[in-house]
Amino acid sequence: MSQRIQRPMGSDYLQWAKTQTHARFNLTYSGVPFLPLRELPVSLDDLELSGSGAYGWAPLQQAIADRYRVPVESVVAAAGTSMANHLAMAALLGPGDEVLMEHPTYEPLLAVARYVGATVVPFARRAADGFSVDPDEVARLASPRTRLIVLSNLHNPSGALTDDDTLRALAEIAERVDAHVLVDEVYLDALWEEPPRTSFHLGPRFVVTSSLTKVYGLNGLRCGWILAEPGLAARLWRLNELFSNINAHPAERLSVIAFQHLPSIAARACALLDANGAALNAFYRTRADLEVMEHCHGTVSFPRLREGSVDALCGLLLERYETMVVPGAFFGMEDHFRIALGVAPAVLAEGLNRLGAALGDLAQ
Repeated sequence: MSQRIQRPMGSDYLQWAKTQTHARFNLTYSGVPFLPLRELPVSLDDLELSGSGAYGWAPLQQAIADRYRVPVESVVAAAGTSMANHLAMAALLGPGDEVLMEHPTYEPLLAVARYVGATVVPFARRAADGFSVDPDEVARLASPRTRLIVLSNLHNPSGALTDDDTLRALAEIAERVDAHVLVDEVYLDALWEEPPRTSFHLGPRFVVTSSLTKVYGLNGLRCGWILAEPGLAARLWRLNELFSNINAHPAERLSVIAFQHLPSIAARACALLDANGAALNAFYRTRADLEVMEHCHGTVSFPRLREGSVDALCGLLLERYETMVVPGAFFGMEDHFRIALGVAPAVLAEGLNRLGAALGDLAQ
């Protein structure tokens, strides 16, 4: 009798984030504050309960395609980036396939790869190198069994940007072994470039996932997507029949309105992140007990605690200072922790003050 393979039935990180992150000064959520509905110029006349297309609502499909300058046939709507990543990996990986995945990594990416039965082979993004990707290391790890190379850009948890030359090198590696490169770009719009950057334009080996969730504060819309060459996109639409099938139509309509007003929504987020990034860098300059990378982009930062236990620090922060950060163990690096910048400036300032006090306590 064959032995049943035990696969992950969820994400340890997401379970923790949903049930344990209730602190007065919560520096764990990796997006910007949620945009209130009243700040979208919408009325009941703009909404209907039903009317979605069988494979995506045409106005939303077109809005995504126009923004990222891709053929509409290459756009696959998904319920947030989480479902987009699940669909992409379920389509491209099977039991026994190898997936080369960045380390540190966002734990749900790892959990999905294992759930579909793939073997995960990590490639290092080292703090000493600014969490950059080394294509030579990826090339050494690639094998005939490699079907997918997975990374996030901007990197979660560090916020590091992977440049186009590095991404092209990964595509060349994927070409040699007949694999794809999956890039989670949910934070990439935080570069505030117009038009927005996407690795989809670097070649047909790229499969890109993203959403309006993290950078724009539109989590509740669950407006995510996959960008893929049309043949693969058609397969992804069929696979989605077994998952979410058809998206909620009011959310689709609200998402189109959001795309129409994205510049003003982005300006709100940009002002917040610029101010908080400057505050975080100023805090870092006072801390010899942390090994840091200067914050440049995005919504998160990933410092290293030079001495002592991150678990002890997190416990002290919560119990004595009503403050939370994300333990680095969720990203496979137990001497690091992640700080989120997507909070009100006053919350970040006080959270950093309390983090400094807890670091002082830990050193005694």
